Amino acid sequence: MKFTTSQIAALLGGTVQGNADAEVSTLCKIEEGTPGGLSFLANTKYTNYIYDTKATAVIVSKNFEPEHPVAATLIRVDDPYLAFATLLKKYNEMQLDKKGIHPLAFVSPTATVGDDCYIGPFAYVGEHTTIGNGTKIYPQTYVGDNCQIGSSTTLFAGVRVYHNIVIGNRCILHSGVVIGADGFGFAPTADGNYQKIDQIGNVVIDDDVEIGANTTVDRATLGSTRIHSGVKLDNLCQIAHNVVVGQNTVMASQSGIAGSGKVGSHCIIAGQVGIVGHIEIGNNVTVAAQSGVTRNFPDNVTILGSPATDAIKQRKTYIYERNLEQLYKRVDELEKKLKDLPTK
Repeated sequence: MKFTTSQIAALLGGTVQGNADAEVSTLCKIEEGTPGGLSFLANTKYTNYIYDTKATAVIVSKNFEPEHPVAATLIRVDDPYLAFATLLKKYNEMQLDKKGIHPLAFVSPTATVGDDCYIGPFAYVGEHTTIGNGTKIYPQTYVGDNCQIGSSTTLFAGVRVYHNIVIGNRCILHSGVVIGADGFGFAPTADGNYQKIDQIGNVVIDDDVEIGANTTVDRATLGSTRIHSGVKLDNLCQIAHNVVVGQNTVMASQSGIAGSGKVGSHCIIAGQVGIVGHIEIGNNVTVAAQSGVTRNFPDNVTILGSPATDAIKQRKTYIYERNLEQLYKRVDELEKKLKDLPTK
C-alpha cells in the first residue's frame, strides 16, 4: 500500500518540505533507507545519515536545520519519535487487520462473540465465554470456559487462557503466554511427600495490558491474581498466584514475583529481578537488574543488589567490596608490624 508524503503529513499534523507527491510504501531505519521508504530522525547521533539516506522521505523536527543538502523529502512535525510511533501503530494495525471466524476454529455454541472479531484456524473458545467487539484470537489459541475477553484485545498464536479468566479491553498477549495455570501450592505431608493444594481462584487482567511471549500468570489459590491497567510485562516473566501488580508498572524479561507479592503502581522492575512472596513494594519504585527483593519497600525509592537495599547505600557497599583486597593487605602489613614491636 502506497501513501504520498502529503497524506502522511496530514495524518501527523506536519508539513512537507520537498515533493508532496512522493510515494512511500514501507518504513525503514534512516541508516538503511531504501527508495520508497519512510524514516525518521529524532536522535542527533544519527543526523549524518540524513544527508546520504536513500529513503524517499524522513520525518524530522520542525526545528531541524540541515547543514548540507538533503535529497529526501522532509516531513516536519513537533515530535519525530512520537510521530513515527504513531505511524508504526497504524502500519501494524493494517498488517494485522483480520476479521471473521475461520471454519477450522471451534467456538462453543454457548459462547458469545462480538462484532468484527477474528478467530483463526484451530483456535478454541470454550463454553459460556464472552469475546468483545473487535478482538482477535489467532490460530492455535485456547480460551477456556467461562472467560471474559474485552474489546479490541489481541491473543496471538499459541496463547493459552484457562477457565474463569477475565481479560480487559485493548490488551495484547503474545505467543506462548499462559494465563491461569495453577499456582505453585503444595503442602508437605508426614511421609515426606507433597499434597497438592487446589487452586480455585482466577486471574483478572485490566485494560491496556501487554504481556510478552512465554510469560506466565498463575491463577490464585482463592480470589484473584490481579494485573492492573497499563501494566507491561516483557517476555519470560513469572507472576505467581495471588500476586497484585499495580497500574502502569513495567517488568523486564526473566523477572518474577512469588506468591502473594504486591507491587505498586508506576514501578520499574528491570531484568532478572526476583521478588519473594508475601511482601509489598510501594508506588514509583525502581528495582535494578538482577536484584533479589526480600522485604517491603516504601514509595519512591530505587533499590538494587541481592538482598536489595537502597541504591545509594548499595553502591557504597560495592565500592568497599572492590577495595577489600587493598584493605586486607594493609591490615596484614599492620599485623606484621605489630608483631615486630618490642614488648615490655
